[in-house]
Amino acid sequence: MAKYSKSYILNDAKIKGVHYVRLQFTDMLGVLKAVEIPVKKLDDALKGEIMFDGSSIEGFVRIKEADMYLKPDLDSWLVLDFEDSTYGKVARLVCDVYTTYGKPFPGDPRYILKRAIKKMNDLGIAKMNVGFEPEFFVFKLDENDQPILKPTDKGSYFDLSPLDGSNSIRRDISLELEKLGFVVQTAHHEVGVGQHEINFKYSDVLTACDNLQTFKQVVKMVSRKHGYHASFMPKPIAGIAGSGMHANCSFSDESGHNIFYDENGLLKLSLICRKFISGILKHSRSLCGLTNPVVNSYKRLVIGYEAPCFACWSDANRSAMIRIPSVRGESTRIELRNVDPMANPYLALAAIIQAGIDGIVNIDENNLVPPVYDNVFTLTREQREAKGIANLPENLKDAIKEMRNDPLIKETLGDHTYDKYIHAKTLEWEEYRKIVTDWEVQKYL
Repeated sequence: MAKYSKSYILNDAKIKGVHYVRLQFTDMLGVLKAVEIPVKKLDDALKGEIMFDGSSIEGFVRIKEADMYLKPDLDSWLVLDFEDSTYGKVARLVCDVYTTYGKPFPGDPRYILKRAIKKMNDLGIAKMNVGFEPEFFVFKLDENDQPILKPTDKGSYFDLSPLDGSNSIRRDISLELEKLGFVVQTAHHEVGVGQHEINFKYSDVLTACDNLQTFKQVVKMVSRKHGYHASFMPKPIAGIAGSGMHANCSFSDESGHNIFYDENGLLKLSLICRKFISGILKHSRSLCGLTNPVVNSYKRLVIGYEAPCFACWSDANRSAMIRIPSVRGESTRIELRNVDPMANPYLALAAIIQAGIDGIVNIDENNLVPPVYDNVFTLTREQREAKGIANLPENLKDAIKEMRNDPLIKETLGDHTYDKYIHAKTLEWEEYRKIVTDWEVQKYL
């Protein structure tokens, strides 16, 4: 049932003094975009009558097909109290992108996720719940107001002030999130200097992805108000832990009961849960092109920093790509540990759903991937191969190759986005391949 109506939104905007409305959408690479309108155009926006030029948006249309429409999700209405405006408050609506023919644009990442959700619903699964654990660094700015690789503190895991010199930033971010309706669960300093994690309550997969985009916006804007720069780059500093974005996932039925839990199942997990895990692991290497989408992502997926490098699952082993947190019952879930915060959440979760569904539909109970109890980091390649444990890709080039070889990725993204995404990532790798790095200069000059 819809939370908000058009009349409610128009009245709420009037009561709260909203002067501008931001119509938000996400491009293929996960970058948040927006068209801002004065509040007098809000009624037109709610009717889906606001047009924009999609020809310059990454992964969108060609010049001759430039005109596109933004159709707001009314339940995403949010007044952004953290934004200062001399002329009045700013609100946002998350939008779906439509063509001039009144059809959903097939390259809209939100639509791609909706297609995956429908496929899940057609199997009788009512909802997928997702809780993200995004990590980020906060850096200082130089005299030209540009970010530099100087963290704001010298803290480490769970440290307090004075070692954690950024606790006030983290607290302000949490307070602003709560004003927006987020249920913040934990906020703490992470392992790396200047690194932080703020966790908020799970929600259905579509809302979780919308919330993540808002979360990133709040983190960056609050950090900037403090005179710093927040970065979601997976591995900004060599030699210390990188930033992940663990995705905690579970299924529920029409009654809201967790269908990943089975008191009598292996590790108290249901058959559908273990099939879902097996499907993800089957496609793990090709999924990385979406869950770990940039050159820098693979500097994080190395041994020594608790980031997963191998496609396996375990009940508690943090060397595994998929971990099962110890709680059971309604809180039973899987934790995908390889995902990083540069991922487009809509595309990454769409592919994860599709991979899991492939496991549910096509993997026989006798062929399920068994859990691993070893510390996989200590095993040799031969030992891992004997256990059927594959390496995750070691670079973006390998990930692109795996995407090309897996029909499920093309099915998930659709022809339009698949072709443009592969092209964009191939160009990214080629650009990186031609760069001479500081390491090379110091090593060989």
